[in-house]
Amino acid sequence: MENDRYDTPSRKEKNDEEASVIIPETAHQVSNDSWFQVGVVLSMGVNSAYALGYSGTIMVPLGWIGGVVGLVMSTIVSLYASALMAKLHEVGGKRHIRYRDLAGFLYGRTAYLLIWALQYANLFLINIGYVIMSGSALKAFYMLFRDDHMLKLPHFIAIAGVACILFAIATPHLSALRVWLGFSTLFMILYLTIAFVLSVQDGVKAPPRDYHIPGSGDNKIWAIIGAIGNLFFAFNTGMIPEIQATIRQPVVGNMVKALNFQFTVGVVPMHAVTYIGYWAYGSVVSSYLLNNVHGPAWVLGVAHLSAFFQAIITLHIFASPTYEYLDTKYGVKGSALAPRNILFRLVVRGGYLIMTTFLSALLPFLGNFMSLTGAISTIPLTFILPNHMYLIAKKDKLSSLQKSWHWLNIVVFGCVSVAAFVAALKLTVVQTQTYHVFADL
Repeated sequence: MENDRYDTPSRKEKNDEEASVIIPETAHQVSNDSWFQVGVVLSMGVNSAYALGYSGTIMVPLGWIGGVVGLVMSTIVSLYASALMAKLHEVGGKRHIRYRDLAGFLYGRTAYLLIWALQYANLFLINIGYVIMSGSALKAFYMLFRDDHMLKLPHFIAIAGVACILFAIATPHLSALRVWLGFSTLFMILYLTIAFVLSVQDGVKAPPRDYHIPGSGDNKIWAIIGAIGNLFFAFNTGMIPEIQATIRQPVVGNMVKALNFQFTVGVVPMHAVTYIGYWAYGSVVSSYLLNNVHGPAWVLGVAHLSAFFQAIITLHIFASPTYEYLDTKYGVKGSALAPRNILFRLVVRGGYLIMTTFLSALLPFLGNFMSLTGAISTIPLTFILPNHMYLIAKKDKLSSLQKSWHWLNIVVFGCVSVAAFVAALKLTVVQTQTYHVFADL
């Protein structure tokens, strides 16, 4: 007991140590949010409107055994990899509030630039997917009441893009989401509950379903590989340092709490709606589950609009690193309501989202964007690099067995990333040959 008393740092010593950690300059807020708020932010990404597509994009190509085992294993592996990244937030006496800062510190200037490009490509692709999803939800709402086909999917994507711009102007930074997290959670509960309940009703009444994995030969193999890319896309942000930057001290301990919340309580709704959707409709379930369910028009309308609004709010999370870079680079200071700052957000963020919306309408293949995003950037950023960064940062403290374990992860996920990229690219090329640009899917 005597030794424990002298070996354990006092609260004052801990505070002094935390205060000595250097925080890079940023126009956004740092160390402002509770671990619970950050946990909700992370869970929003898992249970976003994308979750309505996993029955079709994961379960159908993988089947019951592959889909369930894959989702459970991906949950566990994603928690492990995210925790590795969280533990690297304070290395070398400074906080690394951006992924590229950590990469630059550990590898040098070239890696800083490469990781910057890789991460922003990842976030850009994710944002394209959110615009497609929100446009698809809005179209589904429209089709409930007017099946005249006067408005096509590109029109609804354009409307969703305008809504995203307005939200980006009104919400200056990630910490400002506070009240919107409540709305987002409400929207999430609405569309997931409606999808779950109506799927159960349909499944109970339906005749025996066909659960065979569709396709044959090479096409079947490519679809399976693409679904594996979707598995890792489902749980991961590729921006753990940026989200961790918002959390209060102690940043590592609180971030681990937030991650534990995300990967336990936070993943339950997504798992539930994914399995029940596949159970209810089998291999014919679509990449937007609400297209399969049957129920009162007003109930379906609530679900579609909830998915639309939640996708807009969640997009802001994945766009926030881009906004932070632009706001910091151009010296945005003072009140978020200052006319100069509002105009800046209108022009700069508006330009970014106009480009995102245009590409979303040009190639609205949502399932393939999940696979492509997972392969190009989510897997490298969330699995390959965290393991290698941990090796570099902790190399003198790791045993030979621990080093071998991290190298095994690097090699395995490197192979998965390459295979998933080839599969997603092939499937995208096939669809671009089947559908014209600005397709009304």
